[in-house]
Amino acid sequence: MTRKPVHLALYDTWADWETGHATAHLALAGFEVRTATPGGRPVTSTGGLHAGPDLALEKLRPEDSSLLILPGATAWDEGDDLAPVARTARAFLDAGVPVAAICGATAGLAREGLLDDRAHTSAAAAPYLAATGYAGAGRYVEADAVTDGPLVTAGPTEPVAFAREVLRLLGAYDDKAVDAWYRLFHHSDPAAYAEWTEAVSR
Repeated sequence: MTRKPVHLALYDTWADWETGHATAHLALAGFEVRTATPGGRPVTSTGGLHAGPDLALEKLRPEDSSLLILPGATAWDEGDDLAPVARTARAFLDAGVPVAAICGATAGLAREGLLDDRAHTSAAAAPYLAATGYAGAGRYVEADAVTDGPLVTAGPTEPVAFAREVLRLLGAYDDKAVDAWYRLFHHSDPAAYAEWTEAVSR
């Protein structure tokens, strides 16, 4: 079965370290990972990496994608420049296509009202998400990463847990393999390496 691509939204100041585990292991599982930026413009990460997009975010359609990944960025908290990105996430969720947001991207979703009725996590409920004025504080979960239906959220210190939830949500690997992968990359469990390689070689 042909899998639709996964789309990684990039914008200036995106956090380099937050989505690499997810995109790398989705690619290894056979998903094509494509980048989309506002206006189709080249962008620069927090670490100074320059990225040219595969397509403009405005041309991205939910029906052409398996998942939209939104990394954190200081730009999420510095005005409304990324509001159109949050609106793209709304279009995906309205269409039942998964969205995965980490760090500052969760605040963007909160401002868009997308966390009001969904279980979620972030850097902190207060003061960070509370500062957005959103109505979803009662759905906040103190966890490394949270999946509620087609939405994955995580805080800035949890890129591995974030990837774990993404890999599970898309069925990139079976549960045994994902568990071993998480123990390997999060806990540095040496026993997990053999379990992981065995699981993915089947």
